[in-house]
Amino acid sequence: MNVKITGSGYYVPSNIETAEDLALKIKKSKDWIISKTGVLERRVSDIDVDMMGAIAAKNALKNHSKPDLIINASGVPKQTIPDTSVFIQKELGFKGIPSFSVHSTCLSFLSAFHTASGLIESKQYKKILIVSSDRGSIGRNFDEPESAALLGDAAAAIILEPSNTSYVIDYKMETWPEGAELTQVKGGGTFRHPDNPKTIDNDHYFTMSGPKVYKLARKKVYFMIRKILKSNQLKINDINFVIPHQASESAIMAYSKFGGFPKEVVMNIIANYGNCVSASIPLALAIAIEQKKINRGDLLMMIGTGAGLSVASTILKY
Repeated sequence: MNVKITGSGYYVPSNIETAEDLALKIKKSKDWIISKTGVLERRVSDIDVDMMGAIAAKNALKNHSKPDLIINASGVPKQTIPDTSVFIQKELGFKGIPSFSVHSTCLSFLSAFHTASGLIESKQYKKILIVSSDRGSIGRNFDEPESAALLGDAAAAIILEPSNTSYVIDYKMETWPEGAELTQVKGGGTFRHPDNPKTIDNDHYFTMSGPKVYKLARKKVYFMIRKILKSNQLKINDINFVIPHQASESAIMAYSKFGGFPKEVVMNIIANYGNCVSASIPLALAIAIEQKKINRGDLLMMIGTGAGLSVASTILKY
């Protein structure tokens, strides 16, 4: 699919919460947090996801004209109804632009990128704005120290347009429902509705069985890497740069330890930002573009996992 990233931007809150700050809240030491997650600090937002996403989108748009489609690709909505993309468009000051969400938890950006690429290829749209914005900090359960020590807040956005020089080489996604209960927020839907007598306060907070997720995800990601490379007659050293979901330090390091990629080609921002849910991949992408770690013509692999358990990967000629 002939598409090109023509703009990128991000927003990280100014409020920094260090591992030492968090240690008091989860009753663990600073060293425990760093050894378990690799997160030295994360950002905590005092504005909501629509405002965060709009700031990132404005940074991506800059000298661009208005997009003709807005896709929200966030892990958690502002509210159940209406769709979060409506609130993002409102904060941007736009009217009449079609907007909707693509949701696959931490993989929402990759799913939206694939959807947007197909829509551009079909010639229905010429300029699509994809926005991922998450306040992971607000959903933390401080009684579950390891998951609470991971999450942070950020937003990122990209502009996607038709191209003759850049293109999506391949996209693959697989979902394994045996992981459905390993990463959850039970509340907010029909399962644990406010009127359900079984609903408790903790149902509205994030919960994850980290070791079980890592064990399942590591194998699935390894096979995904091999599968997408083989189907496109590519090898590890053909990939110039890797943008993984910033799940945890151990998860990112696994791309080198088990995946075979040199450390220097794997984007790693976990120490300073934590796991920003769906915003993790586009945040890492936008920072990599800003820091000129990626050059036009490079083969870029974006890859990650999401609750479900789902695994997805995109290979893009940037």
